[in-house]
Amino acid sequence: MEAMLKIGGLAVAAALCALLLKEKARPFALAAVLGASAMILALALGAAEEITAMVSELQTLAGLSPAVVAPVLKAVGISILTHLAAQVCKDAGEGGLAAAAETAGTVLALCAALPLLRAVLDTVEELL
Repeated sequence: MEAMLKIGGLAVAAALCALLLKEKARPFALAAVLGASAMILALALGAAEEITAMVSELQTLAGLSPAVVAPVLKAVGISILTHLAAQVCKDAGEGGLAAAAETAGTVLALCAALPLLRAVLDTVEELL
C-alpha cells in the first residue's frame, strides 16, 4: 500500500509537471515523464521479489518444471515493457512507432512462449 501511494503521488506530480511543460517546452515534458516512469519502475521492482518468491513456491508445490513457468514470466515481462514503450511513443506523438513496438512485443512474447508450447506438445505426445 505504501509503495502504491508513492507511485501514485509521483505519477500525479509528473503528470502535472508534464502538463505545464507541454505548452512551452515539449521535449522537457517528455523527459520529465520518462524520468518519472523510470523511478516508478524502480519502485515497482521491489514487489517483483515478492512475486518471484510466490511463483517459485507455487512452482514447487505444483511440481511444475522451470520450462513451464519461465516462458510465462518472460511473456508477462515482455508485455509490460511493450505497453510502457508504446505509451511513451504515443505521448511523444509517434503513433506509428507505438504500433511497431506493440507488434514487435507481440512477436517476442509469442517467441518467449514457444518452449511452453513445446512442453504441452511433448506431454500430449506422451499421453498418446
